[in-house]
Amino acid sequence: MGRIIAIDYGSKRVGLAVTDPLQIIASPLDTVHSKDVIQFLKNYDQSEGIESFVLGMPKNLYGKDTNATQQVRQFHNLLKKQFPEKAVYLHDERFTSKMAMDAMIAGGMKKKDRREKGNIDKISASIILQSYLESRGL
Repeated sequence: MGRIIAIDYGSKRVGLAVTDPLQIIASPLDTVHSKDVIQFLKNYDQSEGIESFVLGMPKNLYGKDTNATQQVRQFHNLLKKQFPEKAVYLHDERFTSKMAMDAMIAGGMKKKDRREKGNIDKISASIILQSYLESRGL
């Protein structure tokens, strides 16, 4: 059983989260520049083995596309092209940035560290991944 990687895609930074090998727990992995994310994922796949991807799909309060939705769709196509043998699941990412900030505050993270946008991105990715895992009902 390989790991599942969640991706919180942004035009500058990409937050990544990963499951444990048994696909039970989601943990923040890293934040990488958007131009480097495909190579990072290829390297990670070689060392750890990726079973599938969960890509956060931005929607507004009413379930409609946002300004970022088109970029995420383009990245979705690139991901499928670069990893044709792996499933890519789209998952609603509404409110994950707010939830990530709340989690950092509740966890006692210092204000300086909360200002680091990369921390929000990778924690958002872990929220997306945990939500996906729970939605599977396993």
